[in-house]
Amino acid sequence: MPANTPMPTSQRIVQVCLFLFAAIALFGGTLQMYLGQPLTTPRLDNVHRFMAGIYFGSGLICLWAAVTVRQQRTLVLLIGLSVLLAGSGRLLSMSIVGLPEPPAQWLGYLVPELVVSCVMIAAQLVTNAKVAEHQAA
Repeated sequence: MPANTPMPTSQRIVQVCLFLFAAIALFGGTLQMYLGQPLTTPRLDNVHRFMAGIYFGSGLICLWAAVTVRQQRTLVLLIGLSVLLAGSGRLLSMSIVGLPEPPAQWLGYLVPELVVSCVMIAAQLVTNAKVAEHQAA
């Protein structure tokens, strides 16, 4: 849709979700890069900080996608799928080795990863349909 057209509500929802994911990943990536994994082996700390860099980089991608949301389609779906897979990995870990302490904190991470990613994917699919309808008209 052209920039002078009002942004559909579904696309605004996508943008808010992307800004939320960007903030979480930028903050979390920075924090984990700084903290590392102090009570472990050098190998695990190395992997932890490497993944912190991936996390931070994902935040930059989310930020860029949020700013340029009018031009995005597939990228938003891939980001939503990535966050959903990350939450699924967390859920799998909890089912295999248990819920870390404090439980509320870890459930507080899990719920948005599963719920917000699904909301964003659904909103993007609605947006894609509206864009296709607008282009066909």
